[in-house]
Amino acid sequence: MSQRVEEVIETKKELMLLLESRKDEMIAIRRFLHENPELSFKEEKTAQYIADFYKGKDVEVQTNVGNGYGIIVTIKGDKPGKTIGLRADFDALPIHEATDVPFKSKNDGVMHACGHDGHTAYMLILADCLIQMKSSIAGTIKIIHQHAEETPPGGAKSIVESGVLDDLDLVFGTHLFPSHSTGTIGYRSGFAMAGRTYFKLVIQGSGGHGSSPHQSNDPIIAGAHFVTAIQTIVSRRLNPFEMGVVTIGSFDGKGSFNVIKDSIELEGDVRYMNEDTQQLISREIHRIVSGIELEFDVTCELTYTADYPPLYNDPAVTAEVVSILKKSDDPDIKQVVEFPVFSGSEDFAYYLEKVPGVFFNIGCKPKGVERAFMNHHPKFDIDEDALLVSAKSVAEVVCSYYAID
Repeated sequence: MSQRVEEVIETKKELMLLLESRKDEMIAIRRFLHENPELSFKEEKTAQYIADFYKGKDVEVQTNVGNGYGIIVTIKGDKPGKTIGLRADFDALPIHEATDVPFKSKNDGVMHACGHDGHTAYMLILADCLIQMKSSIAGTIKIIHQHAEETPPGGAKSIVESGVLDDLDLVFGTHLFPSHSTGTIGYRSGFAMAGRTYFKLVIQGSGGHGSSPHQSNDPIIAGAHFVTAIQTIVSRRLNPFEMGVVTIGSFDGKGSFNVIKDSIELEGDVRYMNEDTQQLISREIHRIVSGIELEFDVTCELTYTADYPPLYNDPAVTAEVVSILKKSDDPDIKQVVEFPVFSGSEDFAYYLEKVPGVFFNIGCKPKGVERAFMNHHPKFDIDEDALLVSAKSVAEVVCSYYAID
């Protein structure tokens, strides 16, 4: 074994021990953030908390990066090497918390129901440990504290467009999921999460009395036809070997029982795993809308906005990360398993469009439960032991990619 390899092993051991010694601090930070959640693009106090954490530390801190409260912390090692990005998001959701924990949200109607409090907590401590070990770092580590992951247009795209990450060689991110127990790390090579498009359709008809439908153009009838017709896109237009989902989440046609409404509004989203599918579904929805205008003599206003692209994990980097984690002898990393493709979306995809990297999942199923409440549920909760697993798994990857010499 070469002297360099021995040094890396010893340095990694030191880093892991540092992380273990600060597990309680990770948990305390997570609970503070959980009590004080803030919605996307409104995370002013959370961003200030993060920035204050780095005060007096030997790092460069950039605030208000992108289209909101993004923060980039640059840790420059004492030796040359790769530049690696590590991302953690910090926004919450508009959900009324229904958990029974003593650190329940103090902001009514706002909740950390997706684990971003945990992402930030482990990343702060990991970053601080890496700062303490700067003399052993060969290269640069950029900590990406990202705002507004939950609400399009999101924070990632604007951070990428700001140019602050133009020097990255690799980028990594994680997400807590209670579908698996603590100690399980999940991965998916290639397309791993779906892209998402939002749409809204306003149908303007001609209202009137329910007793005289022949004197009106009923937008509800046109809207009902639209709901039915767009379901044929996936069943009759999309290759059955491709993934696509079209959902109507809102049909606002409420009125009086004997009145034909003047206009209605529908909202929904589209999920897909590649750009060709996105374009096909877009083309078909626009075609159906044009047909409805002709068939029902109504006017349609369609808003169709691509929110987040499909998330693509670089296969070569994924294979390397899986190898690194499977070879880990750390007792907190129990198993590394392949996850199925997930139809949810993630704006981490924007980083991966620019830089090769991997977004992997950390099991956090609370102890003693058969079936956990999943992300975005009012009773969502995590096993806080997963915070240390998150920190250690990312530390393993950083060390193996020579950010630590």
